Amino acid sequence: MLMCSRRVPGFAFLLACSMPLAAAAHQAGQMDMAAMDQGPSLGASAAFGPDGRLWLATARDGHVQLRHSDDLGKHFSAAVDVNRTAEKIDAHGENRPEVSVLPDGTVSVAWTHPLAKPWTSEVRFARSIDGGESFSKPITLSGNNPNGSRGFATLAVAGNGEPVIAWIDNGDVNTPKIPGKPHAASLFYSWSNDGGKTFGAPRRMPGHSCECCRIALVREPDGRVAALFRGVYGDNIRDHSLAVLDTDGKPDDPARVTFSGWQVAACPEQGPGLAIGSNGVMHGVWYEAKNGPAIWYGQLDPGHPPKHVLKIGGPGASHADVAAHGDSVWIVWNQVNAKGYQLLERTSRDDGITFSAPRVIAESKVAVYSPQLLLRDGRAYTAWNTADGFRLIALHGAAGKAP
Repeated sequence: MLMCSRRVPGFAFLLACSMPLAAAAHQAGQMDMAAMDQGPSLGASAAFGPDGRLWLATARDGHVQLRHSDDLGKHFSAAVDVNRTAEKIDAHGENRPEVSVLPDGTVSVAWTHPLAKPWTSEVRFARSIDGGESFSKPITLSGNNPNGSRGFATLAVAGNGEPVIAWIDNGDVNTPKIPGKPHAASLFYSWSNDGGKTFGAPRRMPGHSCECCRIALVREPDGRVAALFRGVYGDNIRDHSLAVLDTDGKPDDPARVTFSGWQVAACPEQGPGLAIGSNGVMHGVWYEAKNGPAIWYGQLDPGHPPKHVLKIGGPGASHADVAAHGDSVWIVWNQVNAKGYQLLERTSRDDGITFSAPRVIAESKVAVYSPQLLLRDGRAYTAWNTADGFRLIALHGAAGKAP
């Protein structure tokens, strides 16, 4: 297994993106979720409910906290602790508290809980059936192995209105690595049939995944949930895999969807983004650095190279996300320069065939987290957490901000 690197703070990230890959790569080792950076917990996620209410999940003082806004982020409710008893919460790097809302208004929240032993952690889940006023006692979804290393949980809502969750599982930290064999990290998932009250036994997706890159989960037009994640092929080739998280039969093998051939014995800590249009077109964004650091867009074709590939950003560009509605496709990403951080956006009005020039939609002089694209009534918004507070940025107009 490999160590998840710590997010490079401040302007040093620009140097990390520009330096030779060999110098920027992470050191081999094991994932240490219990010893992450002690800086601000910027990890956050947001989701719109069926009534248009905006929900925001963050972490503070050992609690996942949930707030909501009924005016597109201009004002937020007081924070509610999801877990009543404080516990370690990993909200750094690609880990973040996850929130999603079911069609009946049930609020689902998942997070990574580091355990006492180094490099060990588990995936936790709780739900609210009273509009976020209170939450159920947290349950552990990733098994009860105290030596397990599991995290980077991501939530989605299937077409039947039930929650689906996926995470990265690095196996038992006491299991020695076999020389010449791939590391043990894999994508696991589970689902509920009773609104999140209980979940089925975890299923392992065949193949191997990168250890510390976030997973993108999206509902397909037929209601199934698809996962895009960074896979590991052959001798540490870090390309991307697409899989359907089947809740009926045995899961199919993931299909390779990027073919850059980027070989690196490290985790880039840069997960992909995925959006699927009503016409079934799969829009992906991803990071790779075989020929220098870059963010790419393409229409994914399982088992084949992507179509309409476009380089979105170069050195200093990171953590892109994508959303689609009708013929519109939006891409956002972070860009760092000598003055600080910028949030950039590009839009397509022809289903991803062509895109507008990059446009700066927000700036920050303090640390920022990965942007997240949200859709509401066919309009796109970017959720962007910074050390100065959370912002909801409407790509068609004004922005909201939470303290």
